[in-house]
Amino acid sequence: MRVAAPTLVCLLALGLLATASSPVPAQQRIRERILQHLQDGLQSDAEGHERALLASVPPGADVERDIAYGQDPKQRYDVYLPAQLHANAPVLFMVHGGGWRRGDKAYASVVDNKATYWLGKGFVFVSVNNRLEPAADPMTQARDVAAALASVQQHARQWRADPERVVLMGHSAGAHLVALLGSAPALLRQAGARRPLGVVSLDSGALDVPALMGQARVPQLYHDAFGSDPAYWASVSPLQQLNRNALPMLLVCSSTRHFPTAPCDEARKLEQRARALGVSMQVLPEAMQHGAINQQLGLASNYTRAVADWIDRAVGQVRR
Repeated sequence: MRVAAPTLVCLLALGLLATASSPVPAQQRIRERILQHLQDGLQSDAEGHERALLASVPPGADVERDIAYGQDPKQRYDVYLPAQLHANAPVLFMVHGGGWRRGDKAYASVVDNKATYWLGKGFVFVSVNNRLEPAADPMTQARDVAAALASVQQHARQWRADPERVVLMGHSAGAHLVALLGSAPALLRQAGARRPLGVVSLDSGALDVPALMGQARVPQLYHDAFGSDPAYWASVSPLQQLNRNALPMLLVCSSTRHFPTAPCDEARKLEQRARALGVSMQVLPEAMQHGAINQQLGLASNYTRAVADWIDRAVGQVRR
């Protein structure tokens, strides 16, 4: 049934999409319900698959799990340590995706390939959880991430890591959160965090939140996350919050994804604003699906090398 139902929905959706270009309102409502049902069903299947694939520890490495940075059970992070610890190791600090309401720091797609690759380069790899919708809106989530960073930096020396040599990374909703913190570093200072060296945003679909929410058809997860207040949209939008004090950023974007917005168009818009402000920013388009941009980072590829080179430049020369 799990296979047949999405297949049936696909056929129904394709049939409705093949109708006249200006459907009557009833047809439009039915079409939107079917598309939303299809999206929700596929997302549920993907999440079930993720839960069955939890992160492993690279051979010879070690992990310290569930370090608390707050009272809520979600306010925890895991620290992966390389087999050979070197003094003043740089830190790659990863924030998972999941539509601001799902996901976990222990998913294999969040950790495995990235930890294996960057631990091999002498990095300490940190994977972070934060409170989620509906208990915490995106601004609260960003503040959680900032508090987690402050905790990591406070304890970095016990892992022989350098609290000054930190790069933030996030995928999807997590990419939005790190891009927001990179655009408005005052949020980091308010949490007691030191300034990181840069941000890697992996295919965020919410770099310009007001433009996103102004689309004719926006999936329900965005309405759940961002609500209906345009002032709030601006307050959690990296583009609107970007200022001259922003962090250097690498904006990885899927060149094959176009709904509800084209992430590479949003990334270029942010890059253009950054250039006018004198902020260092680079867009890296990749012809990959949204999930693959996260899962395949760390595998041998030109994509991994491009991201790694940017991070190496950010933290300074590191052991190969």
